[in-house]
Amino acid sequence: MEKRVIIIGSGLGGLECGYILAKEGYKVTVLEKEAQNGGCLQTFRREGREFDTGFHYVGGLAPGQPLNRLFKYFGLLDLPWHRLDPCGFDEVVLDGESFLFANGEPLSKNAETALCSSSAGFSEEPFRYFAEGLSSKFPNRRTQLKAYSDFLASVGKKTFDGESMPLFECSAYGYLDKLFEGDQLLINALSGTSVKMELCRDTLPLYTFAQINSSFVQSAWRLRGGGAQITDSLAANICAMGGEVLKKCEVVEIRERNGVAKEVVARCKRGTAKSDDIGDLVVFSADVIISDAHPAVTLAMLAEGGAIKKIYRRRISSLANTCGMFTVNIALKEGRVPYLNRNIFIHEPSKCPDGCIWDCTGIDPYNACRGGVMVSFRVPEDGSGYARSIDLLTHIRWSSLIPWIGTRVGHRGEDYKVFKERIARECIHRATAVIPSLAENIDHYYTSTPLSYRDYTGTIEGGAYGIRKDYTRAMYTVLTPKTPISNLYFTGQNLNLHGVLGVSMTSFMTCSQVVGRNLL
Repeated sequence: MEKRVIIIGSGLGGLECGYILAKEGYKVTVLEKEAQNGGCLQTFRREGREFDTGFHYVGGLAPGQPLNRLFKYFGLLDLPWHRLDPCGFDEVVLDGESFLFANGEPLSKNAETALCSSSAGFSEEPFRYFAEGLSSKFPNRRTQLKAYSDFLASVGKKTFDGESMPLFECSAYGYLDKLFEGDQLLINALSGTSVKMELCRDTLPLYTFAQINSSFVQSAWRLRGGGAQITDSLAANICAMGGEVLKKCEVVEIRERNGVAKEVVARCKRGTAKSDDIGDLVVFSADVIISDAHPAVTLAMLAEGGAIKKIYRRRISSLANTCGMFTVNIALKEGRVPYLNRNIFIHEPSKCPDGCIWDCTGIDPYNACRGGVMVSFRVPEDGSGYARSIDLLTHIRWSSLIPWIGTRVGHRGEDYKVFKERIARECIHRATAVIPSLAENIDHYYTSTPLSYRDYTGTIEGGAYGIRKDYTRAMYTVLTPKTPISNLYFTGQNLNLHGVLGVSMTSFMTCSQVVGRNLL
């Protein structure tokens, strides 16, 4: 008899689980509370321009690399991937001094057409280029940089070995500090691209830092067009395999009896419903339930007094969440700002405690510390050499948003607009110091805060990277897909490793629990 799977949430993890299980012969229904799939991979369109929300680039997508192996399975290698410049895919700017990250030789004309090659194996060559490039800036650290790049290569090579827990129990900052003998400039340079993770020296595990950085050293890629192409493809293929993806269906309850989840209750709005339509309650029966929502949000859907004990609820609800993201989506005047085939990460360590960018989280009006700003160019879809849009991203603390926590989208008041404008102008000012033509060529821009992520994706405190992993409490903060309810599972960035690679790996871990064998 065909088993029915209900998946709560159509973020990357939810859709990947739906794809895997549909391919395994399960009847899949994905329930999404919003009108658009994708979670943090959503795109939005304003005044004829398309912008991304949380997707900007991926690593390890070339043949023989981990994400290539995963995306080949998901049928995502045929999307219009665009490789970033191997001679400088990332640029870190520290108080005006530039450091380029390299992972190969100049691109050939057919560099973007070889993703489906099946003969390539894992190569350590990109790590050699990476070490040699930085050694030119730090000649006295050549030996240590070689050791560091060899370590990143070993982590990337063992991505699927399932032996990561020891590195979860090590300090990322402690490793760098010991290896480079407290060389703060070099530590800042190597950490400078980490706007894509939360740099917290007291908690960040070495595995999180190493696996994410390893993947981008292997190869770095953008998409022509928005990140929603990824989730749209997954959703379409789920439907093609007999499943369904239902939007505007918000799960409000999971019903369990005797330790088994039996049903999901969702409030589903009609396709043409107006915003004031509260929707109808619909009951979905299920043999398996997978939640891509935050674990604490998932547990809140279960009635008290069942199989989930109070101590487990308290444990999950007490876990800290990572900081959120402030984003400035900029539409540029046509033909004015040259496209850069790399990302730029701008930091001012001179304004950070002890000159260290770790713990320098967020352009925060309640804190004199100033965090890093990531500059991400959108690939010109018209093939020109000029950018039409640029995204600026910086960390922001949830505490900055306390005055508006009880508000909803479009109803936060004038003071909220003033708050966002202040941060946006500072981000633009700092980016213009590196891209002189930027400020004078902005046509218009839009901003978002962790409140936006909370309201649109259900992420607690709008955390950009899910639950904060803590190397001092690794067994406590790194979660498994299994819950105390036998057929209810977690998936997504809150469990193991965040980012596209981490979420994709976790989707296989979750589905392995369902089918009873190691799919990864």
